[in-house]
Order: sequence, then structure tokens, then C-alpha cells
Amino acid sequence: MLWHAKNNGFTLLEVMVSIAILSIALVAVYGSQSQSVSLASEAKLKTTAPLLAQAKIAEIEEEDARNLTSSSGDFGEDFPDYRWELTVSDVPFFGEQEALKHLRQVDLVIHYIEWEKHVYQLRLFRFVPKIKN
Repeated sequence: MLWHAKNNGFTLLEVMVSIAILSIALVAVYGSQSQSVSLASEAKLKTTAPLLAQAKIAEIEEEDARNLTSSSGDFGEDFPDYRWELTVSDVPFFGEQEALKHLRQVDLVIHYIEWEKHVYQLRLFRFVPKIKN
């Protein structure tokens, strides 16, 4: 009588191949999860920053253009992850045109503190009227 042993387990090679396949799948899932978090942060900036910039520009337009100066700040407790930076400068035009001497370039930059590389920039021009004597 011949006795045959039954192979009820897995071989080492089968276990190693299944672990390799599982590892590849987990790396792909982890990569997509990481990319998803990155895209969510970028989407948050692209939706919130324009609204904050619009509110800041509305404040700037209410001010007298002659009192407009460079400054910076944050948006308080409502938006603690965002800060703004305002730069006011003369418009770099060449020539002696009188109207161009009264233009100011206003650059507004909204920074997302979590990811400093993500910024939202906005530029506008303000006319500064002459001071009447």
C-alpha cells in the first residue's frame, strides 16, 4: 500500500508572492490617499482665498486712496490658517502723463499657513486724486 501525504498548507513561495502583491496594492492605496489630502488642501485654498481677498479688497476700496499703505495681517479667529499681505507702490510708467502720476498699484497676497507654497495673488490699481489746496 502506497501512502500519499496530502499538502494542506501553503509553500513559502506562495506566501512570498501573496505578500508582494498585497504590498504593491497597499502602496498604491497609500499614494492615492496622500494625493487626495494634498488636493483637498489645494481645493480649500482655491475656494476660501478668493472670498477672503474679495472681502479685503472691499475694505481697501472703502478707504481713502491717499491713506493707502503697505501692511499685513490675518483674518482673525474665523480663518486662523490664512494671512494677508498688502503692498502699495507707484505704477512704473514712463513719460510725463499727469494722470499716470496718480495711479497706485495694489498687490494683495493671501497666504495659506499650512502650505506656504500655496498663495493667492491679486493686483488692482487705485487712482489717487490730487489734494486740493
